[in-house]
Amino acid sequence: MRFVVVLLAAILIGCGGSASTAAGSPSPVVVAPSTASAPPATPSPTATGPKVPISPVPTPSSSGTQASTCVTHTLAGLTEAQRIGQLFMIGLAKDKLGTAERSAIATYHFGSVSFTTKTSIGVAGVRAITDAVQARATTAATGRVRFFVAANQEGGLVQALSGPGFDTIPSALSQGALSTSTLRTRAARWGAQLRAAGVNLDLAPVADVVPPGTDATNAPIGQLKREFGHTPSTVASHVTAFIGGMQKAGVATTAKHFPGLGRVVGNTDVTTSVTDTVTTVTDPYLQPFASAIDVGVPVVMVSLATYERIDRNHLAVFSRAVIGGLLHDKLGFRGVVASDSLGATAVKAFTPAARAIDFLNAGGDLIIVNELSVADPMATAIAARVATDAAFRTRVDAAILKILAAKRAAGLLACAG
Repeated sequence: MRFVVVLLAAILIGCGGSASTAAGSPSPVVVAPSTASAPPATPSPTATGPKVPISPVPTPSSSGTQASTCVTHTLAGLTEAQRIGQLFMIGLAKDKLGTAERSAIATYHFGSVSFTTKTSIGVAGVRAITDAVQARATTAATGRVRFFVAANQEGGLVQALSGPGFDTIPSALSQGALSTSTLRTRAARWGAQLRAAGVNLDLAPVADVVPPGTDATNAPIGQLKREFGHTPSTVASHVTAFIGGMQKAGVATTAKHFPGLGRVVGNTDVTTSVTDTVTTVTDPYLQPFASAIDVGVPVVMVSLATYERIDRNHLAVFSRAVIGGLLHDKLGFRGVVASDSLGATAVKAFTPAARAIDFLNAGGDLIIVNELSVADPMATAIAARVATDAAFRTRVDAAILKILAAKRAAGLLACAG
């Protein structure tokens, strides 16, 4: 999957940093003390604020010409509404493709879906659902672009899919006690099960590091044993092993929750104003994310917390400093930047329009939101902004190009072979 990074660098230069670092190792992550004082965070999106500087949508280059031609050809064949739909991953309520989801895909052309709750119907049962989803990838709905179908298949308490054909996956903390070669082999097996079920994107692995002795006070990760370990090196080695195993099975992965939820107290799913007062742009706890990028992880998910030493005024998911400055420029990531759920409690004080537009303007690409009641007005707001703002339209098209490039690598475009 390392070629994914090279491909994206070739076709997406100008979308957050220089192409020269895309395929190489990320910048070294070293500790640098910060003396900045940290007043209370005020993470308020500003949908009318300045735009992210961005180059025009690029044309295919001589490097990876066939792949980039496939991607740009696909983009050119989509209607404006279909393009906007590719920006979204919606939830399957009660893990079913219901009437509401079918209608939303037809009306708003949403291009990716995810399982939202735990199900024990097994591989065959899940496959029936994923086949039904892919059958919606029609010319009218998605321009024949197939769906990313995702699940939170981490292990332990966070294993969305179980039942006949699925292994019971141990927690990430238990996986971290395995040798990396053993974990890679097992992740390949778990990935093959996902592939058999028609799931092509795992919303894992967790790349967060929880400091030793703090699991009990870290609600989102430590209390649930979602971390691979308590040091950056342990987490980094096991993150890359997990990604490698999934890659072997043909399943895309998601490193989360950038730039880390291991040193916060509250859970952004159910809590507002979650703040990290420690992480800096040169923090050693970024190592697992840097390692994931180095081995070609196609998706990085950005958290809904505020990082006072990076950008005290915005949630990470709305922060140009976090996404554009740190993830794109410093760590050299050229893949798909996904949001953590934009239906979570942490962002409910903001309108759907502000959530979507400010995430995109910060450099984000894939909007993950389970609730159609939130996704529908987001799509409407993006369409209205695109119609009147040429710079924003360019930003949107650049995000769609990255999503389509990841889908091409996953064999989800008609021209992908």
